[in-house]
Amino acid sequence: MRPPLIIDVHGHYTTAPKALEAWRNRQIAALQDPALAPSPAELRISDDDIRESIETNQLAKMRERGGDLTIFSPRASFMAHHIGDFQTSATWAAICNELVFRVTQLFPEHFVGAAMLPQSPGVDPRTCIPELRKCVEQYGFVGLNLNPDPSGGHWKEPPLTDRWWYPIYEVMVEYDIPAMIHVSTSCNACFHTTGAHYINADTTAFMQLIQGDLFKDFPTLRFIIPHGGGAAPYHWGRYRGLAQELKKPPLAEHLLGNVFFDTCVYHQPGIDLLTRVVPVDNILFASEMIGAVRGIDPQTGHHYDDTKRYVLATPHLDEAARRKVFEDNARRVFPRLDAQLKARGL
Repeated sequence: MRPPLIIDVHGHYTTAPKALEAWRNRQIAALQDPALAPSPAELRISDDDIRESIETNQLAKMRERGGDLTIFSPRASFMAHHIGDFQTSATWAAICNELVFRVTQLFPEHFVGAAMLPQSPGVDPRTCIPELRKCVEQYGFVGLNLNPDPSGGHWKEPPLTDRWWYPIYEVMVEYDIPAMIHVSTSCNACFHTTGAHYINADTTAFMQLIQGDLFKDFPTLRFIIPHGGGAAPYHWGRYRGLAQELKKPPLAEHLLGNVFFDTCVYHQPGIDLLTRVVPVDNILFASEMIGAVRGIDPQTGHHYDDTKRYVLATPHLDEAARRKVFEDNARRVFPRLDAQLKARGL
């Protein structure tokens, strides 16, 4: 049997050429003076620009650490759905998704896309569907990022179990694609974006799913809760107990056929806890490399986000279980990815 593919289900284009940020700054400035509004055609990023941004960053790290394929999406903190209106987000999402698509075309063996949605606070989720369909049908994307809080830290939208979200879920089921639940920039000073807002959102989403009965309506719907599931694995007994008090089925029955966790946990004890508490069938390898935590851990001498090391070192996984975490679970949760890999003979 061949070694498992190392599939990283959580990558963002954090190293996009600076021209992208410059264009975005002009778009934001135009909210005060529409005469300054840039056209998407004014954003000029060459294939060589993209190659340099990937080859010297994500691809270099993948080769160094032994990664094979990354599910790649636009930079999460740049989604910034709280800025402007729906048209602002629609234009911005289309630009960012197209750039990710170009990455997947230039490096088809190493990157496959996941879509950013043009969400906007208080706007009907149906408005996101045309962009999502384009990304799946034209770009070959295999998943999407779903922001449960487009307001950026103020939580103005209904819970994820509310029927308000159902139009997106219906399309997800139609295409058989999963969503990673991923917030964007915090505009609330109480919540640091990556240290608090992201982890708060992961935990909040998990609790929302416990409180509801979403998967009775959508039995094949699948979510990935990133960053190791926020506080959920650490407080697993709390959530088991709350589900029990709410008269819900045990977590394994209530959620674990539909909810998965990634390994974006940046120290060995965290991965040890995750792999001890959460069933191995619900864990997907991920690193979010060149993302929230980019430094080197002085205790180990390795980058914090070199999560493959932790998965290999944990005593709670044997070889068969590691194969599930590195490859098999991703292929099961992302059927369109599995189909693409099979078409390549993998």
